Amino acid sequence: MNTSIPYGRQNITDEDIQAVVEVLKSDYLTQGPQIAAFESEFASYVGSKYAVAVANGTAALHLCTLALGVKDGDKVITTPITFAASANCVRYCGGEVVFSDINPETYLLDIEKVRALLKTSPKGTYQGIIPVDFAGRANDLEAFRELADEYGLWIIEDACHAPGGYFVDSMGNQQNCGNGEYADLAIFSFHPVKHIAAGEGGMITTNDKTLYEKLLMLRTHGITKDNFQFQNSLELAVGATQYPIPDTQYPLWYMEMQVLGYNYRLTDFQAALGLSQLKRAESGLERRKEIARIYFEAFKGHTFVKGQSGVVEGHAYHLYVIEVEDRLGLYNHFRAKNIFAQIHYIPCHLMPYYKEYGWKEGDMPSSEAYYSKCISLPMYPTLSNIEQEFVINNILEFFET
Repeated sequence: MNTSIPYGRQNITDEDIQAVVEVLKSDYLTQGPQIAAFESEFASYVGSKYAVAVANGTAALHLCTLALGVKDGDKVITTPITFAASANCVRYCGGEVVFSDINPETYLLDIEKVRALLKTSPKGTYQGIIPVDFAGRANDLEAFRELADEYGLWIIEDACHAPGGYFVDSMGNQQNCGNGEYADLAIFSFHPVKHIAAGEGGMITTNDKTLYEKLLMLRTHGITKDNFQFQNSLELAVGATQYPIPDTQYPLWYMEMQVLGYNYRLTDFQAALGLSQLKRAESGLERRKEIARIYFEAFKGHTFVKGQSGVVEGHAYHLYVIEVEDRLGLYNHFRAKNIFAQIHYIPCHLMPYYKEYGWKEGDMPSSEAYYSKCISLPMYPTLSNIEQEFVINNILEFFET
C-alpha cells in the first residue's frame, strides 16, 4: 500500500471549513458566540449541566485542580497508564501525585488497589482521585464515587479519550462519560486525533454551579465583569473618589481580577470547528466501534495476542490496543510497511521527572507488564476496510510466517 496509515487521523470536511471561514469573516475571533454555542451543545451531548471551553485538555486539567483547591502537599491518586498531563496538573498546584496500578483486564485504574491504598493510610491522607477513561473505556464512576465519599475525596474524570463513551450503573442506567453524575469535574480534549478535532482545545463539564463559576473566572486571568461579584467600591470603579457619583451602576468598562487565573481561553473559530465536528460525533463513534469489532474478530483465538481492547459496551475506542510479545519487532515491521502504530503509554511513574520523587521500576507491576507488550493499532473513522485489512494481514504475516 502506497499511502501511509497512522494510528489516528483527523477528518476535516467542507462543512468544517465553511464553519471556520464564517467565523473568520465575522466580528469575533475569540470569545465570541461560537464559544457559548459549543459549550451548550457539548453539555447536551454528554448530559451535564455546565461546560467550559478551554485552550486544551491540559489547561482543562489544570483549571480543575485549581477550582478544587489543590495546594502544596495535597496527595492525589491517578493511573500510570495515561498521558503525563493527568498527573502533571496536580504538580502544577504543588500537590503530590500518588500512582496506583491498573487492572490488567481493563487497562483502567484498579479500584481495589485504590481501596487498599486508602485503607492502609490515615483518613485525610488523600484529597482526590483522577480516573482516566483510557483508550475510550469508561471507568465505573459509581463505584469510585462510593469509595471517594467514604474517604472525603473529590473526583476528576479524565475523559479525553471517551466522548460518547459510557458505563452502565447498578440500576441499569447508562451513565455518559462527563455527565457529572458521579465525578465533580470531567475533562475532554479536541486534539486532532481525538473524536472531535478543533486543532487544539478542551472542555470541562460539571453539574456543580460553584465549580462552574470558579472555572469561568480562572480561565480568563481570574477576572470578572459581573456586577454582583465586584468587591471594590463604585467610587473606585468610576475613578471619582472626590466628587459625587452621578450613577448607581458600575461602568461598562469596569472589571476586577479577584484571583490568580490564566489565559486558557478557546478561540471562536476553534469552537466553530468543534461544533461542526460534534454534529457527526455519533456517526464517527459508530464507525470506531465497527473497526473495533473487526479487529477483535480477526485476533480472537490467536495465541500471539496476549490481550486486546475487545468489544466492550460503552467503549468509545479512541484507541484499539493489542498486547504482543515482540512489540518492537511488530512496530518496526509496521513502519517498513508505512503503518505508523503508536504506544500508549510509557508509564508515568517511570518518567525521569517522577522517578526523582522516588518512583521506580517494579512499583506498578501490572502497568509495567502492559507497557512491555502494548501497541495501538490504526483507529479513526476514515480508516477504510481495505486499509484495516492491510493492517491485520501484516500482523498475521509477522507472527505466523
